[in-house]
Amino acid sequence: MKLNSIRWFVVLMVFMATGLSFLDRQVLSIAIIKIQEEFQFTDVEYGWVNTSFLLSYALMFTLGGWLIDRVGAKTGLAVAVGVWSIANAFHGLMNSLPQLLAFRFLLGLGEGACFPGAAKTVYDWFDTKERGFANGIAIGGSAIGAVIAPPLTIWISEYYGWRAGFVIPGLVGIAWVAIWLLIPWKSNIANQAIKSVSTKIEALSFRELFKIRQTWVFILMRFMLDPVMYFMMFWIPKYLSEERGVSFERIGSLFWIPFLALGISNIFGGFLSDQLIKWNFSINKARKTIMGFAATLTLAVPMAAYVNSVELAVAIMALYMFAHGFWITNYITSISDVFGRKATSTVVGLSGTAGAISSLLLNPMIGKIIEQYSYKPLWIASGLLYPIAFIGFIFLIPNIKPLFSSNKESIRQDFAEPQIET
Repeated sequence: MKLNSIRWFVVLMVFMATGLSFLDRQVLSIAIIKIQEEFQFTDVEYGWVNTSFLLSYALMFTLGGWLIDRVGAKTGLAVAVGVWSIANAFHGLMNSLPQLLAFRFLLGLGEGACFPGAAKTVYDWFDTKERGFANGIAIGGSAIGAVIAPPLTIWISEYYGWRAGFVIPGLVGIAWVAIWLLIPWKSNIANQAIKSVSTKIEALSFRELFKIRQTWVFILMRFMLDPVMYFMMFWIPKYLSEERGVSFERIGSLFWIPFLALGISNIFGGFLSDQLIKWNFSINKARKTIMGFAATLTLAVPMAAYVNSVELAVAIMALYMFAHGFWITNYITSISDVFGRKATSTVVGLSGTAGAISSLLLNPMIGKIIEQYSYKPLWIASGLLYPIAFIGFIFLIPNIKPLFSSNKESIRQDFAEPQIET
């Protein structure tokens, strides 16, 4: 079987996996409205539930990335999706806060390896001129999962109860694993050529990575910005309900819109940066042009706290998500541009861990800010952080370019259609 007959199917499967990951984590942000009515959980307790997820998610982002750089994306993603799908189904059995905390922790253990695995898969199968677009498709599934989650969860809850909203997606994830394991697989698109010259690529250790300035820049960027995205995912349904007076049913008809904007920009942002490279932009200029545009768009986000119209507020949220899609696709692709086969998955994992740690520390604080003040400080911070991060990115990584060169990379470019091994 030849490469071109399967690599886009592999990306489609990763698209589905990232979609399931966001769908599964988003179900609670919708179902919590019903769960709080039934179990009387406070906002602070809900903050701790989110922290439970983020704690294990933070741990497995790095550990999962490190393992996937060693065992490969096929095995790594199969285990990850299996674990989080089982955990998600267990949410439907929950009858107490400790149980919800435990199941949420298990969900994070599985989902932590998702995006490092997606980045590793794309790097293995696509070259520089297609990598941004392929990354956009792969991570764009997360947005589509978030688009589907609100109306699907509300529909299932109305007909079958909120518990079924967790069980059904969990079963779908288990079916995904079965299909994924049947795919003929190549660990690298130039693997046969690499073997023929008897070369071997060694993954970098954490000690080696921590000596590299670029590693810390990518980590700090996620540490700054991930809390904004988690705020959007975990708190906006409650914001629409409590601050805007939007009904449970109407939230389902509105909350998918920002995530649709995210999915479109994930794919379009990757395609556009690849297109700039084809128009003879350097990799550095192409990735940063898109990221700078995204950072500029986020300056409008604080207006969501001040507009009177619910629809206009949702439109501003959609603008943020559109900007974030441009940003995150090119951010992840930049990591692969810099670290290549040696450490792409590990650095994606380290940066994801940093973002999750930042978010888990801030989630209980977010609950306190909302209870004692309002959502306004959170909207203002959401609009300022991306431009600050981009300015730092420009100065601390003035040129996005590969840190490691080898004959393996040149071999990769010469081989278009190697045979695929099972």
